[in-house]
Amino acid sequence: MASLRIKKPSTRRGKKALEAREPKTIENLKKTLIMEGRKCSNEIRHALKDLNMLKKPNSRMMRHKNDVTPFEDATPLEHLAKANDCHLFLFGSSSKKRPNNLVMGRIYDEQVLDMVEFGIDQYTALEKFKTEKISQFTKPVIIFNGYKWKLTEELRRIKNLLLDMFHIDHIDSIRLQGIEHVLSFTLTDDLTIMIRSYRIQLKKSGQRTPRIELLEMGPSLDLSVRRTKIASDNLYKVAMKQPAILKAAKRKNVTRDELGNVHGRVHVGKQDINVLQTRKMKGLRKTAEEKRKEKLEKQKRNSASGGETSMDEDMEGDSNAEDNEDMDDGEE
Repeated sequence: MASLRIKKPSTRRGKKALEAREPKTIENLKKTLIMEGRKCSNEIRHALKDLNMLKKPNSRMMRHKNDVTPFEDATPLEHLAKANDCHLFLFGSSSKKRPNNLVMGRIYDEQVLDMVEFGIDQYTALEKFKTEKISQFTKPVIIFNGYKWKLTEELRRIKNLLLDMFHIDHIDSIRLQGIEHVLSFTLTDDLTIMIRSYRIQLKKSGQRTPRIELLEMGPSLDLSVRRTKIASDNLYKVAMKQPAILKAAKRKNVTRDELGNVHGRVHVGKQDINVLQTRKMKGLRKTAEEKRKEKLEKQKRNSASGGETSMDEDMEGDSNAEDNEDMDDGEE
């Protein structure tokens, strides 16, 4: 059996392109593949163009129609997503059985992970809203309205898919004047998803914080769920797994008070000062005068107790002790 050949890049540009697609600890921004089916109505075509405007520059829109049926055979779709380095996709088609059909999904490990088929019940194009539009590269504020988003696992996955589709990047801090765009997803009682896009206007309020007004700028879509293809729980956990490097380490014995000040607690074991080794520390070594005083005090105690010691022996002891200390210094 012939072994598979690994084709190495022959140019520097090809090598950089392959390195950009390699797994990373911090992933690149996900790109969205936007494509039309074999049959596509004008309403679906305009909806895909408007969604492409919201997703730019993290999107790739195919120019030609594609004979793809994602729910029957997703292999051509997976191949196109791999060729264009896209991990999200939007597919629009229209037929007599399923008019104004919009398929939204994401890809993991070069295979379709989740896929949801929506029907567009109501659509208002971006160009019909005669209002000022947002600037490019603007990160939107995403809002989910309705208590039914958490009722079933399917609705939770759809919410996560919408968040993955329209969010751009995680940020640590924001500038108030840089917030221009709001995307609102409302789930009604009959499970209709209402997508609305607003532009934020900052008005004078007489205070330090401005007054905020929302002005709808389009597009506007009402979607109904038709078919879903949800990944299994085990595969979903594997896809959502994060490297251990990105997980924040827990800090023990650290608390914050009401003012936000950090307080730490340090545990120190019981220490006995009497057993600490201080002989070799020059800073704590006794001077010759201190040693003579200790000898005199010792002689007085011995004489008081009846002991007899000669002064010459004491002086010889002092000189021997000093010689020993000098020898210790030399050894050190």
